Amino acid sequence: MRSKVALTLSAALLCAAIAGDGRAQTEPQPPVDEEAVRKIVREYLLEHPEVIEEAIRALSARRQADQAARTRDALVKNRVALIGHPMSPVSGNPEGDVTLVEFFDYQCGYCKRSLDSVMDLLEGDPELRIVWKDFPVLGQVSTFAALASMAAQKQGKYLELHKALMGADERLSEESVMEIAGQVGLDLERLQQDMADREIVAYLQETQRLARELGINGTPAFVIGNTLVPGAVDGARLKQLIDEARGGG
Repeated sequence: MRSKVALTLSAALLCAAIAGDGRAQTEPQPPVDEEAVRKIVREYLLEHPEVIEEAIRALSARRQADQAARTRDALVKNRVALIGHPMSPVSGNPEGDVTLVEFFDYQCGYCKRSLDSVMDLLEGDPELRIVWKDFPVLGQVSTFAALASMAAQKQGKYLELHKALMGADERLSEESVMEIAGQVGLDLERLQQDMADREIVAYLQETQRLARELGINGTPAFVIGNTLVPGAVDGARLKQLIDEARGGG
């Protein structure tokens, strides 16, 4: 890198000046004049301020590469928890060749807008498997809705309630969650009992820990193969990632 070469050259010149021409390498050297070094570096940077921009870009690229490597390692390490947890609701082909994992919150506007794209993929790709990860991050009602949707799985109506909650136009409340649950045909008394199931509570807590380990701190977030996509993404991009995963990319 240009900046590294320039600074190295400056340091070399300074050392040569201090050492003196023809002086034996074994002869004791005077201490390095740190103030002189700082002056040389400062003058160089003032003459070539673009070096600072280069260094910042290099540092940013290095940090992004390091984060990408950590994410890939975390995805591999947590593969079973991501795609094979026995409590995770699954839609589509249970034996599908590609799994899409979505972390979502029922009060997240971006998640709501992503619903149509995800459902189009589900309905149009017979080999796609989708794992739903309830990740309530927007308060108490979000947690209540997540408990309800997980409990609905015990009545075989997870996807029905999921779509209904995501499709709700109004901001959710505990009362509206139960009203919507009744509209999709759930036994509300049983639902309330199942919402108190400690296994469901523990599972949602486990999902929170999993998200943190993967570096997910908001919704939606999608995992396809070894790729993590934080934030909203359109159906075309999701399809591209599915195709790449299917092709071994």
